[in-house]
Amino acid sequence: MHPLTAIPPLEERQALLREIGPLPLSGQAWPDWVRILAWVILGIIGLQIVLTAIRLSPEQISATAAGIVLLCFVGLALVTWHMQKSVTTIDEAGLHQTWITRRAVTWDEMHYAKFVPLLFSKRLVVFTQRGRPVVFQGGTRELQIAFAKISLLYRRKQ
Repeated sequence: MHPLTAIPPLEERQALLREIGPLPLSGQAWPDWVRILAWVILGIIGLQIVLTAIRLSPEQISATAAGIVLLCFVGLALVTWHMQKSVTTIDEAGLHQTWITRRAVTWDEMHYAKFVPLLFSKRLVVFTQRGRPVVFQGGTRELQIAFAKISLLYRRKQ
């Protein structure tokens, strides 16, 4: 491995792919409990909007403010829907995740990767040759283990 970069030789990358297991490895991008919590919070916000609209007289409601609140609610619903449907895949070509826009990084583009195990999301932050970070979510144990292994191989050398 070159001392200033984290690009591993092809043999090491192939060994990593064998260690990860049979490919492609796919799984939901967000854990079940996070996806359920997102729907519950969205429901509570929606209920609060309805209750507030019922409580106020039409003269008290600004059309502009109501429009902005509804637009924000639709935006939150869109994000929640994509959290529900998002899938992360690791295969011979690289990493892919369905999201509002598709995220994809090939193995040849990867320069550095860091596994970030946060409370709500276990994620792999991948930096490409151009320095652009791409974040992949791992909602299953198998993806999280693979993320940790990828991070070890693509860690920054000091």
